This record gives sequence, C-alpha cells and structure tokens, in this order.
Amino acid sequence: MTWVQYTLGTVTVVSAIVAVVLVARTVAKMVSIIRLGQLDPTRTGPFGPRFATMLTETLGHTRMLKWSHVGVFHWLVMVGFGGLFLALVEAFVEVWNPTYHLPLLGEWSLYSLFVEILGVGTVVGIAVLIVIRQLNSPRTQGRLSRFYGSHQGRAYFVEAIVFLEGLGILVVRGAKEALGVFDVPTWSAPVSKALGLVLPASPTLVTMFATVKVLSATVWLIVIALTPTMGVAWHRFTAFPNIYFKRNDDGYKALGAVKPMMSGGKPLDFEEADPDTDVFGAGRVEDFTWKGLLDFTTCTECGRCQSQCPAWNTEKPLSPKLLVNALRDHAYDKAPYLLAGGSTDMAGDEVGITGDDAAARLAAIPESARKEAERPLIGGQDVLGVIDPDILWSCTMCGACVEQCPVDIEHVDHIVDMRRYQVMIESEFPTELNSLFKNLENKGNPWGQNAKDRLEWTKGLDFEVPVFDGELSPDTEYLFWVGCAGAFDDGQKKTIQATAELLHRSGTKFVVLGPEETCTGDPARRSGNEFVFQMLAQQNVEVLNGVFEGREPGTRKIVTTCPHCLNTLGREYPQLDGHYEVVHHTQLLNKLVRDRKLMPVSAPAGEGSGPVTYHDPCYLGRHNEVYEEPRALVGASGATLSEMPRHADRSMCCGAGGARMWMEERIGKRINFTRAEEAAETLTQAGSNGEPSGTLAVGCPFCRTMMTDGVNQTAGEAVKVQDVSQMLLAAVRRGDPAPEPGTPPAMGAAADRPDGH
Repeated sequence: MTWVQYTLGTVTVVSAIVAVVLVARTVAKMVSIIRLGQLDPTRTGPFGPRFATMLTETLGHTRMLKWSHVGVFHWLVMVGFGGLFLALVEAFVEVWNPTYHLPLLGEWSLYSLFVEILGVGTVVGIAVLIVIRQLNSPRTQGRLSRFYGSHQGRAYFVEAIVFLEGLGILVVRGAKEALGVFDVPTWSAPVSKALGLVLPASPTLVTMFATVKVLSATVWLIVIALTPTMGVAWHRFTAFPNIYFKRNDDGYKALGAVKPMMSGGKPLDFEEADPDTDVFGAGRVEDFTWKGLLDFTTCTECGRCQSQCPAWNTEKPLSPKLLVNALRDHAYDKAPYLLAGGSTDMAGDEVGITGDDAAARLAAIPESARKEAERPLIGGQDVLGVIDPDILWSCTMCGACVEQCPVDIEHVDHIVDMRRYQVMIESEFPTELNSLFKNLENKGNPWGQNAKDRLEWTKGLDFEVPVFDGELSPDTEYLFWVGCAGAFDDGQKKTIQATAELLHRSGTKFVVLGPEETCTGDPARRSGNEFVFQMLAQQNVEVLNGVFEGREPGTRKIVTTCPHCLNTLGREYPQLDGHYEVVHHTQLLNKLVRDRKLMPVSAPAGEGSGPVTYHDPCYLGRHNEVYEEPRALVGASGATLSEMPRHADRSMCCGAGGARMWMEERIGKRINFTRAEEAAETLTQAGSNGEPSGTLAVGCPFCRTMMTDGVNQTAGEAVKVQDVSQMLLAAVRRGDPAPEPGTPPAMGAAADRPDGH
C-alpha cells in the first residue's frame, strides 16, 4: 500500500463517518420537525395499495413522464442514483486496493453491463437536464422560467455531483482496464474499455479516480445534512414517503374533494368545536398536518407547478412553488422554538413555555427562531407575514399545481386550510366575499336571488319540465341538478334549456328540485368558509337523501351541467353521508348519442359555424378527469375540433374557481383575457380568413361567463361562446322534419341561436 492510497483512503473513511453522523442527526431532526404537525390518521394504510402506488410513481416515473422529454432523462438519473450504490461501495475499497472487485459480482459480465448502462445513463441523463435548466434559466426568461425563485446554486451543486458520480464509475473502470485488472468482455463495458485505451496504466490513477467518486458522494451528503431545506437534494429520500402517504390510498391525486376540516386527527364538529383548543384551518405552521410539513420538505423546486399556475402566468404574486418553499423555510426556522415547547394562543401570548424558568428557557432558544415564531403566517410586509394575503387569495384552485407535481405535494389543501383560518378566526378576507357569504346564508345562492325564481328558466321551453313533488316515480332515472348559475344567470339558462330539451327528446326521465334546490356550498368551501359550506351541504344531503329514499346505490343518479356542483355532490358530499352517482351533462349526452337515443346531423357543406376549440373546465378535467366526452360531443355536432396549446390536463383556468368568480382581479392581467386570447389565436390559425372567428365550446357555467367576457374584450363578436349541449342540440334539430309553412318556431329554439341569446 502506497502513501497515496493510505492518505486518500483515510480521507474517504473519515469523510464517510462524518457524512453518516451528520445525515443521521439531520434525519432525526427532520422527523422531529415533521412530527410537530397535526395528527392525520387517514394516511397510514392500507399498506398494499399505498406501497404499490409508491413503486408505480417512483420506479415507473408516471408523474415525471407527464413531461416526457424531462421524465426519461430524470428516470436515468434516479435509477443510476440507486442502482450504482454497490459501485460506490466497491470504490471505497478501490481507494485502498486498485485491483479490488466485488465478490461474485465484480467480474460477472451481466453485472458489468448493468453498471455500464447505469453509468452512461447517469452521465447522459444529468447532462441533458443541465442543458434543459440552462435553456430555461431565469437569467434569460425571468418570470417565465419555471426555475424562477428556485435556489439555482443548490441545483448546480447537485447536478455537478450527479455528473461526477456517473463519470466516476466509468473512469474508475477505464483506469482498471488500462491497468489490466478489469477482466470482463468488451460488450459488457464498451465505454469503460474505450477509456482504458487512452488512460495510462497506473494504480495511483485508479485510487485517485475512486477517491473523487467517494468524496463526491460523501461531500454531497455532508452538504445536504447541513442544509435540511435543500429539497432539490432531499427529495431523493423524502419523495418515497411523501408519495406513500398521499391523501388517497387508491393513488388518486389530491384533487376533487377538499379534505375535511380536521382537529386532533378527527373531522371538526362545529357544534362542539372550541377555537381555544381546536385547530381551525392553518393559522400557524404547526397547524398543518405532519403530511403538510412533509410536503414542504419534499419540494424539489422543479417549478412545474409554477409553470402551469394561471395566477403566476398572469403576473400575480402566487407561485405554488414559492408558497411551499416559504412555508418550508418558516417551519425549519421556527422549529427550535417549537421543539423547545413554545406555543402561543390566539392573542399571541406565550402559553407553551411558562413557569418560573420560562425566561431562561426562552433565552436558550436561538434569537432567530424566536423572531421567526413572532411572524404571522398570513400577513403583508408591514408585519413580516410568511405568506402575503395577495398570494393566498390569488389562487383559483384549478389544481394545475397538484396535477403536475411529481412528488404529490397537496397545494390546494394547504391553501384551503390557510383560507379557513383567515375567514373563520381572523375574519380577514377580500371584502367582496362579504356579499357572497351573506347571500349564501340568507338566500342559498351566490346571487342573492329568491328560491321561488329557480324555475324561471323553464318558461322558455315548449314542454313541461317535471318538478319533484315529494315522491320519485320508479321510471325517473335522473335528478337534474340545475345549479345556481343555471337558475339565475341568463347566459347559463340557455345551457340548462338545451340540456333539458335533449333529455326530453331522448326519452330520459328526469325531475328537477326547483325551489328545494340550494347552492352546493362550493364557493363557500373554496373560499375558506367551512361553516357555511357545512350548513348548505347538510341541508342538501337531507333533501337528496329524502328524494332518493328507498333507492339502492347505483340508482341514486344526478346529472348536472356545472362541474363545481358535480365535484361537490359527487366527491365532497360522501364526507357528510351523501352518496350519489353524479355525472356531468356531457357524459350523459355522449351516452345518449352512442345509444342512438339522440341523432345529431352535421350541417350541410358551407353552412358550418366555422372552426371550434374547446376549453377544459378545471373541475371537469383535472379534478374529475372528464376529457373525452365533451370532445366527442363537439365531433358529434359535426364540428372539427382544433385544440388550444394548453388543453386537457394542462388546460389553463378561466379564472373563476376558488370563489374568484366573486372577487375582483386587481393584480396583473385578467386570467380570462389571457385564455380568451389563446382561444382566439387557435381559431384564427384553424380558420381561413386570418381573423379570429368560430366557436369557443365550454362545459361549465363559470367558464361560460368568464370566456364570454374575455372573448368580448379581446376577440370581438366573430367568436361566440357556446356550451357543448347547445352545439349538440342544434345538430339534433337538423334532423327534425321541416315545419309546415306558417308554423311558428318552437319556444325552445332560442337555446341554440348563433348569438347565444
């Protein structure tokens, strides 16, 4: 053994010991910080489905591959990171003994090929990812870069280490080949063999290369141990438990239903809740569940969520990534205070560290942690708030962030919890919501209209709409949930009329509730007013359970034109013992077309309404994964669909979700204007006259309102906004017999006029 081998060997061993000790200490600290969160017993089982989901999402890279060009190369890096562990062990010994091979495996040709592939894959994979990061650098793209706000230096460090690790495998093997001690077939190590042809035969060279490989790993471990908030590195370990503990044990993303309001690991009962002892949403970082704190720890700062966020893309201060990072940094900076037992009441007075020795115990806590503990979770710069109110209230809860996150961070749930605290405890929320809450409480709808007017939309039809009269007849298949927009919004009434006529024409038996219907509570829940949501939801569940009394599961069917109602009735009411089979009208109408109960007829050549593009509603698409049926109906109506660049699971929000429908948009560009411009550009490219013209098809009343406003302001009257049901009805009516001369048009004909009025 030479002095070089002895010296470098000693350095690698010492570095490894230091790395292991520091990592163990940091992991223990991270676990203790995560355990500061509130209880959530819903995350612990069942083991089988959760474990299968974790393996599928990690080894299969199912979420990463939503961006295939990045996902493939990231998969190579991930597999190399885990699969080359034995090669790292081998390198530890190679520092001391350059001729060493792993017993049994070391010179097995298949294992050699495995290592060769992983080594080359790691180098190629990380090289491509480095190029991608540079091409999307904030230096050149500013806010448009998904890496804007990320810790670029940390990312460069991790990328450099990964490159060295992959390259280290190849050069160590190449140096051993040059030395004549790498006895494997050329086909099992082609790159390493090629390197061996240009490297000198030197045992010292093998030692030095092995040392670089070992030190790159141990230095990396030491650095991340000293930086527990380095998510770009720690996600290699925390992603596995974060995916395993995701909200839904069946692997479904944390969209659709908002999680119930919890306190002490149990759903909050408002009749018995005490604000002094129970947790009402999240007013402090420790009010998040332990899974929330694990979410914050796991963020990789990849910026996929930021790149898809409609608020961020219209120059608003909300970035899901930066929000999560701010909560993470705050949690870790405040942790010494919390771990010492510190806690404050709602008035901000210390209640955790008390007694005669309180002053001494507080003094023992680092001053930075004590100052961090004084910061409000939500507040402006004047009070050093962690999250600015403009950030919190910019969210449309479209779910794009959750849809794109490769490690299953549950952004929407966390934002809802913060809103809940602001509304129910602090009474701090946008002033426009005062009217919304008042109307929901007093009138049962956001517009403050009278319940007796909920059947006004039926007056434009030439057939009788059946209204529930206390008993559901056996031949009635569906309850048609009209929704508040359908009942009171003049534009949406056309959608309701078209859908009702199509159901009538198909022979589908349905009833409506009329005055018995009230708001599902979606805008209340998404704006944080859980109390009003519970009030409305319990009232509706009682009514609906009465309507469907005696009906078996599978026959308690509801159809609605509103994706928000669809989501609340179908996904959130089960939390309150309301179990129904809820479908969107596009799903039911598509079935009726397939079953030939509706027979659409294409317009004669030259009489079409021009190109058509379809806007995916967030609560129909991302939240409930209904993408194909609306598009099938557009095709059934005889139109050719031209997709917008952002569509399906990457569709851009209209700007109305998260109760934003009832809030002014004062910051940045209006979201609906941006989306309308995208639609107009798509129609212009699909058309032949170089001007925006055609139809923007929608499937949501909120989207219809926002897109109509956006189109009117940006594209003009040549672009019309129609629900897909109106397009289908027009196509079905083409097959009607020609009316006798002098016969007046049907009263319902207004439902599909080209101007939508």
